[in-house]
Amino acid sequence: MAVKKGTRTPQAKNAELLVAMTGKASPAKAAEGDKPVFAYIESLPEPQKSIAKRVDALAAKALPELKRAVKWGMAYYGVPDGWCFTSGAFVGHLKLMFIRGNELQPEPPVTPTGMGKATRGVELAAMDELDEKQVLSWMVQAAEKPFVTAAMKKK
Repeated sequence: MAVKKGTRTPQAKNAELLVAMTGKASPAKAAEGDKPVFAYIESLPEPQKSIAKRVDALAAKALPELKRAVKWGMAYYGVPDGWCFTSGAFVGHLKLMFIRGNELQPEPPVTPTGMGKATRGVELAAMDELDEKQVLSWMVQAAEKPFVTAAMKKK
């Protein structure tokens, strides 16, 4: 099949996403609100997209007055008082990281590099690795003690 110069096949688009996701979060631009997060999730390859959609649905169920944003190439979830956790896609898995995760019970097993000493979470390579009951528990706990930034304190 001939492909015109400047056009991309679906396979090429997916390959670019995977290459762009090696070791770093996506290049998604920072923005607050539901639309940027939904667009970020839709841009992900499988299985990260399906996992991210389910994490987003659990966040909507668990967090009162849920607020969403894209920051540092990942989806951030919070409540009016602050941010609670982040969901970011990487090659082969999705990281679900709780900003004050060292205060959650039981403490999530993964301590990520470069996300703060208190951050803990899980790395999910497939939907069947998502323990919804446990993740909901962590989300509820995180909503009770959100991370408040200096900008949030000024409001």
